[in-house]
Amino acid sequence: MKEVLKNFTILYVEDEEPVRKAAAEYLRRMCKEVLEAKDGKEAIVLWKSHHPDIIITDINMPRLSGIDMARYIRAQDTQTQIIIATAHADTEYLMEAVELQLVKYLIKPITKEKLIGALEQSVKLTENKSKFSISLSDECRYNAFTQSVTCNDVEIKLTKNERLFMDLLAHYHTRVVRYEEIESAIWPYEGMSQDAIRSLVRGLRKKVPERCIENISGVGYKLNLYDASEPQS
Repeated sequence: MKEVLKNFTILYVEDEEPVRKAAAEYLRRMCKEVLEAKDGKEAIVLWKSHHPDIIITDINMPRLSGIDMARYIRAQDTQTQIIIATAHADTEYLMEAVELQLVKYLIKPITKEKLIGALEQSVKLTENKSKFSISLSDECRYNAFTQSVTCNDVEIKLTKNERLFMDLLAHYHTRVVRYEEIESAIWPYEGMSQDAIRSLVRGLRKKVPERCIENISGVGYKLNLYDASEPQS
């Protein structure tokens, strides 16, 4: 499930800067983007402009509390997953958390285990799984949530290493994925030979659209996404 988090934008709301910075730094290792806000009002501005997938917020903050912020967002948005964090287990807050359809009520200190558990639950509750889908051609798509390739609505069978490779290319689709990154993700212990990577790419290219996977000589590989607005040769 951690792999899927690479496709999520998270808004972390906390008035204590050291706590917020530490959590945000940890989350950036797993997530597509992490936004930071120091109170509920600042968080609402970021929510409106960035539409994060998940919001993690403290309760007691200046200007606007986490609960009041969640209430405002829930009045307009039922899709964004909201996780509440607090130092005290207050029954009143717990009841409000239920009414506002919040994912989790986390008691501080928030450990990595608690955080990952809440995030995984948020991912499962996300209804729009198509948001993880990227176009490889007019007929073919890659879905990062299921780590699968489908062409004309038929799933293409991928090997374990092919799934790992496609997920890596899809996550970093805006740039070239370097050979050392590929080795670290797929062959972290035995090392990557030229024959191994060539064989992997050769097999995968038979399953995905032509020119989808581009080799950048001496650097690595890049995923070329399909743009229907561009003329196809």
